[in-house]
Amino acid sequence: MMFCIPVYSQSYIFRGVSGTEGLSDLVISTLYKDSCGYVWMGTATSVERFDGVHLKHYPIYASSERWKWVNAIIETSGNQLWVGTDGGFWQIGQDRVDRIAPDVIRNGVRSIVKDDKDTLYIGSETGLHIYKDGKIETVLLENNSFSSANFIVGLHLEGERLWLITRNGLYSMNLKDRKPVHYANNLTEKEALFSYRNITRIDSTLYLGTMEHGILSFDIRTHEFRHYVDVGCNIIRSLSCDGKDVLYVGTDGNGVHFISTKQNKIIRSFDYNPENGKGLRSNSVYSLLVDRDGLIWVGLCQLGLDYTVYQSGLFSIYSTPYFTSKDIPVRTIFIGKEEKLIGSRNGLFYIDERNGHAIKYSSPQLRSSIISCSYALQGKVYIGTYGGGMYVFDRETKKIDDFEPGRPMPFVNGHIFCITADKDHNLWIGTSNGVYRYKDGKLSKHFSSDNSHLPEGNIYVIYFDSTLKGWICTENGICIWDPLSDSMKTGVFPEGFVDKEKICGMYEDSDHQLYFLPYKGDIFISDVSMSRFRKMQANTPLEGKDAMFMIEDKEGWLWIATNNGLYRYDKKDTFIPYSFADGIPGPVFLACNPVIDESGVIWFGNARGLIGLSVDWKNEENKLDYKTVISAVHVNGQEVPGAGLTVKDGVRELSLDASQNNVTIYFSGFTFTDPAYMAYEYQMEGVDKDWRVLTGKSEVTYYDLSSGNYLFKVRRMGNPKSETCLRIHMQISVNWYGYGITLAVIILAALSAYYLWKRKLQNKETARFLRVPEELRLSGKGMEDADLSMEEKYKTSNFSEEECKRLTEKLKKVMREEKPYTNPELKIADLASIIRVPSYTLSYLFNQYLKRNYYDYINDYRIAEFKSLVSKGEHTRYTLNALMELCGFSSRTSFFRYFKKVNGITPSEYIKSLEDTQK
Repeated sequence: MMFCIPVYSQSYIFRGVSGTEGLSDLVISTLYKDSCGYVWMGTATSVERFDGVHLKHYPIYASSERWKWVNAIIETSGNQLWVGTDGGFWQIGQDRVDRIAPDVIRNGVRSIVKDDKDTLYIGSETGLHIYKDGKIETVLLENNSFSSANFIVGLHLEGERLWLITRNGLYSMNLKDRKPVHYANNLTEKEALFSYRNITRIDSTLYLGTMEHGILSFDIRTHEFRHYVDVGCNIIRSLSCDGKDVLYVGTDGNGVHFISTKQNKIIRSFDYNPENGKGLRSNSVYSLLVDRDGLIWVGLCQLGLDYTVYQSGLFSIYSTPYFTSKDIPVRTIFIGKEEKLIGSRNGLFYIDERNGHAIKYSSPQLRSSIISCSYALQGKVYIGTYGGGMYVFDRETKKIDDFEPGRPMPFVNGHIFCITADKDHNLWIGTSNGVYRYKDGKLSKHFSSDNSHLPEGNIYVIYFDSTLKGWICTENGICIWDPLSDSMKTGVFPEGFVDKEKICGMYEDSDHQLYFLPYKGDIFISDVSMSRFRKMQANTPLEGKDAMFMIEDKEGWLWIATNNGLYRYDKKDTFIPYSFADGIPGPVFLACNPVIDESGVIWFGNARGLIGLSVDWKNEENKLDYKTVISAVHVNGQEVPGAGLTVKDGVRELSLDASQNNVTIYFSGFTFTDPAYMAYEYQMEGVDKDWRVLTGKSEVTYYDLSSGNYLFKVRRMGNPKSETCLRIHMQISVNWYGYGITLAVIILAALSAYYLWKRKLQNKETARFLRVPEELRLSGKGMEDADLSMEEKYKTSNFSEEECKRLTEKLKKVMREEKPYTNPELKIADLASIIRVPSYTLSYLFNQYLKRNYYDYINDYRIAEFKSLVSKGEHTRYTLNALMELCGFSSRTSFFRYFKKVNGITPSEYIKSLEDTQK
């Protein structure tokens, strides 16, 4: 049965950003990616900066809502961003957007381009403005500034020639003499009918997007206009290109289309498809950007942003024009020079790369389509199935036949779990009926639990180590085949070995260490003599995962695949995770032995396809050239404004006083993948002894930092060149006012009468005695000893569980009755003061006993308060922002993010669900 499978074109997976993620305005009118890696979104009311996880909001302040609409964003050297809106020309500062030259550029700005000297050409509703070094020059296409010719909607600059589209049609301008030339549209007598929107150029052709007549082309040589490729919608909101061949078209009604100008046809489309749910969330596209890294950004009307998640291409799914392994759960692989054999739960696939075709073998050719194992030996590939016995595949004839039809069990109706060969080319087969050994096609030995020490049950692994011993791993333990006596032995294992466990995989590395992969539990490691053995160290990324297989690369690192991710391990302490962001289609790997082919490519069997790691993968691994950035810093729960961060010697610095000792650092590596797959390494010098691994999050928090200097470093996992730093200076706070009051009290006390002084002294001693913990009072220690003891108690030992319980109940009572969480400025020191304990005690309670982040604990009460107010109908009296503030939240973004994190839905969705329930 031979067939051809159509080529599988590149897959794009879209991710959405909307109000749930903190986007303040859901109309995305323009998009821009800057040199640092940030994506900037212009909306109907603001500019939003996005780093793949975090959003920063820059509101546009204008007297009219109409003037806030953002039309253009562009960058000049020094990462300076400029914005054009319906209300004028703006510059983005550290934390705000400021209007530039409002007395000159009084009307809307529709388009901005720049030359290689950072001169900005600004297309406005009343002419062209040229901005250079803070000076503005205005150039009119016609003398009347309010003429339709001066209403510029699009610009395109190439060298010294500037192309302009206006409400009066197409113009060009030589920037040396600045004389405009008009090109009449031969398709109409009235230019205004075409409602031009945007312009781009490939070779000698300009492409113009209109709001009523689709795409037009203009031949620069002949000056002829033509209607171009029909994209199913005449409203072209966005039009750009790659400069070589492809036009990127965003329509308001029919999604996104890529057009090849060489073929003059659509080569790729993206639209809203409710059936598969994999495309865009809307066909109403207001802006479109295909960035320099190949990611597609789509700004939607009223739904926010959709973008394709980043995949580095480090790993790739095996596909050809006639076959794809995408979505095939690969259980076994054979890799030949120009051929591949892939076994799955759905049959066997043979790919003949020399002749360009694929063959599938399944029922009824096979009694079972579940392929469990395969092994190539002497020109043939032996195939084991689950429940259908064993077959032989002839690589020359492409025929598949029964291996041993005269032996029904296990070779016709049984289970075949593993097939391998020893150094003498004996074929060993692990089955549901024991171990079979064949020599030159004839049975030479059958080991079973009846005639040998082979443990009962299925045979999952047969592995020959470098000393030629055979390890036989069964359902009920391990035995060793001794080549000298040709017998199975079980009484050779030392105490504490793994011989009683169910082992599903084995591997020996170049250091002759054996790795045993159990059905459940930790990897077990031993030398071949079993004199030194251990379980893999605790607290690794593999903890809680089941190892499926491993293989060693040429650098001596182990690739370990699990049921939830792939890791590269240096055999010491370093584990580097690889995920969807690296091109792996899914986290689940099956028990499929990997293969390194003749060219050095490593092939892995994944639940969603056969994936390959190229020989030069090291060059591909770090092809993102962006440095990791620190996008925001929060101190005691409040964001530090941009002005609070200085730069010295290229490193950002932050100075804090002693009370500002809880610091959260937000960062991004600009991978723009699913945040769950983002991976970093970080270290705070002065706190962390070594680099720490962080996956699935892009922020870290440090509590109770003491005075001193710290250096925080963070980088993308495995990419030292992406490292960025933040210096933190924790200062000692000096309270001169407090010192003055203290000095005054001392002087007054010294002048007091003797009997009053003595009376106060007695009261002070009594108070000091009462502040000493009971156990120290009984021991006779003083107040100074008490302070030192309590400090050492926090540093070297835990508070008793009973003390923690009492303090927890006290804390809960205060939170319920006094509701301190409604204060948005509440700090851990404030809360400690309320319940009358030192702040370090409360910090210990959160970190060591409750295992909670302080801010998460406080925000839980704020969320509960919000729900309580909603249940009482307060949402009908107050706005969502007002309710949020009543509960103690000061940031709308933080409120939405935390509410969604805890409840899985937004506050608005929660209110709606509650109202629906009450109907």
